Amino acid sequence: MRDVLEELMTRWHAGEEIGVGTVVATFRSAPRPPGASMLVTREGAAVGSVSGGCVEGAVYELAESVVVSGAPVLERYGVSDDDAFAVGLTCGGILDVYVEKVSRDTFPELGDIAADITEGRAVALATVIEHPDPSWLGKRLVIRPESHDNEGTLGSTRADGAVHDDAMGLLASGTNATLTYGPDGERRGEGMRVFVWAFAPKPRLLVFGAIDFAAAVARVGAFLGYQVTVCDARPVFATHSRFPDAHEVVVDWPHRYLTAEQEAGRIDQRTVVTVLTHDPKFDVPLLEVALRLPEVAYVGAMGSRRTHEDRVTRLLEVGVSKEELQRLSSPIGLDLGARTPEETAISIAAEIIAGRWGGTGERLVSTEGRIHGDLDHLP
Repeated sequence: MRDVLEELMTRWHAGEEIGVGTVVATFRSAPRPPGASMLVTREGAAVGSVSGGCVEGAVYELAESVVVSGAPVLERYGVSDDDAFAVGLTCGGILDVYVEKVSRDTFPELGDIAADITEGRAVALATVIEHPDPSWLGKRLVIRPESHDNEGTLGSTRADGAVHDDAMGLLASGTNATLTYGPDGERRGEGMRVFVWAFAPKPRLLVFGAIDFAAAVARVGAFLGYQVTVCDARPVFATHSRFPDAHEVVVDWPHRYLTAEQEAGRIDQRTVVTVLTHDPKFDVPLLEVALRLPEVAYVGAMGSRRTHEDRVTRLLEVGVSKEELQRLSSPIGLDLGARTPEETAISIAAEIIAGRWGGTGERLVSTEGRIHGDLDHLP
């Protein structure tokens, strides 16, 4: 929903009825992840995508009919690789798409949810997408971590409690998922499926070292959807004018800043740390802190192989263990033959993406099997 939120809210505020199709589960080589949405507007325009073009036509027609009927529909698209082309899902994957009518009358909570997303506040939206009792379909529960009271209901107190607890876990990881319960929210059962959008704040990219490469990394990080902070102890270099794409530029000793952010609870398992200083007085104290943070997703440090060897020696001398050093990506990035700051930033981003989704970094032409294997673990 996040990718079509601006257009959705424009039409919601205007009082329009919109058909919204959302990927709620994927299997095999599905092209779009859970949470990807497509809007069908009153005048027949399509906004967004649920499959990168494969089944948009079918979802478009279904959305038009759902707007007329008002009844939500859960539809599965995709068959085997051999005849996938016949139904349009050429990748051979499988998509579960939930289609519903959205308007100010059917979804009055959407305004507050959109405000939370825009302001970077965590909020989860749970929707019943399958249930043996049709009256439960489409019921919603809005969960906010800072509030003890949920907004709305899925149909029973038991179901609300079970989904609330699971949604809090999804918010912590920033993951959308379809969850399965018994008809009344029983954890050991089947019959009810609930899709949870987990609108967590953007993941953070911390760039340490106000150098030319940092500007390129900040630019690529912002493009990928990270909340980017550039930090350096030298005020003459750490300026907003040199890093216009960073959301925040901080003048502080890197290790001190990272420690303070961790103590303030602003570091989580989606946080990415890039150390571009390759200066021992900056990067050794910083890496000593970063490599001991269990929450962070990635720690990478720039430098030549000689710099790396010297850095490892210094880190061992200050007590960093060999196990902790295994978390360090150094020299940083994938081997793309990069030369310029921009190319190097792509190399770093490629390694971060590969680590996030379990990619190998190899050329796809030299690999076999499913391309989007990263989505197979989702319900």
